[in-house]
Amino acid sequence: MGRIVVGVDGSEPSLKALRWAVRQAELTGDSVEALNSWEYPATSWASMMPGMPEDFDPQALATVSLTEALQAALGAEGAARISKVVVIGNPAQALLDRAEGANLLVVGARGYTGFKATLLGSVSLHVTQHASCPVTVVHG
Repeated sequence: MGRIVVGVDGSEPSLKALRWAVRQAELTGDSVEALNSWEYPATSWASMMPGMPEDFDPQALATVSLTEALQAALGAEGAARISKVVVIGNPAQALLDRAEGANLLVVGARGYTGFKATLLGSVSLHVTQHASCPVTVVHG
């Protein structure tokens, strides 16, 4: 029994990838890890967001976002069976790092920042070129 890592940013393509990964895991007996990563903007984000609460916690916000995405795609019971991983860092690199030793890495064709006309987004393109395990890119 191994594990399947799937990138989930809350976009519809990532939710399709999540559902695909869960179905694949049912066939193989693997566990599923849903990964969401976040980064601070390159500029000083706090000074650019007036009214930002002092106790603002981007890690907690990303965790809530991932939990809500899992529940929306799989329901509460299905979401409870998925391991949630939230890390700070570049999404492509975070997926590559987490996929070390995994049986499979699953991503949507593109996330929120993808141009609609492109076949692959930057993250899916990068992980297909650099992953140490097989990669499945789920299209619409």
